[in-house]
Amino acid sequence: QVQLVESGGGLVQPGGSLRLSCKASGYTSDNYAIAWFRQAPGKRREGVACLSNSDDSTYYVDSVKGRFTLSADKAKSTVYLQMNNLKPEDAAVYYCAAGEPILCPDFYGDYDVPDGEYDYWGRGTQVTVSS
Repeated sequence: QVQLVESGGGLVQPGGSLRLSCKASGYTSDNYAIAWFRQAPGKRREGVACLSNSDDSTYYVDSVKGRFTLSADKAKSTVYLQMNNLKPEDAAVYYCAAGEPILCPDFYGDYDVPDGEYDYWGRGTQVTVSS
């Protein structure tokens, strides 16, 4: 059974940085993708970024491009989301999700990324951006 565990959330001032982690267990190959979604109170869950473990390609929506960076440590089965220059509008519960690598190209522009095709989800980690 695949399990995903997020960590790294917290309180940060505007302009600050955080690094979120998503540790995956239960996969026997690299043929999967890890996506990050976020949900603020009263808002729909929205896609943020996606990393394909099969070829290390990364994808970002416009609202975070240039500020957020994905990376992976395959030995630790962990994907990291480095978030820099955080803004109040980045505050949300961040979730990682696992699915097929073919889903990653959905993360572009301001596309409303569908989340129904992801097989596994973590429980989320809270990111608060406030002075």
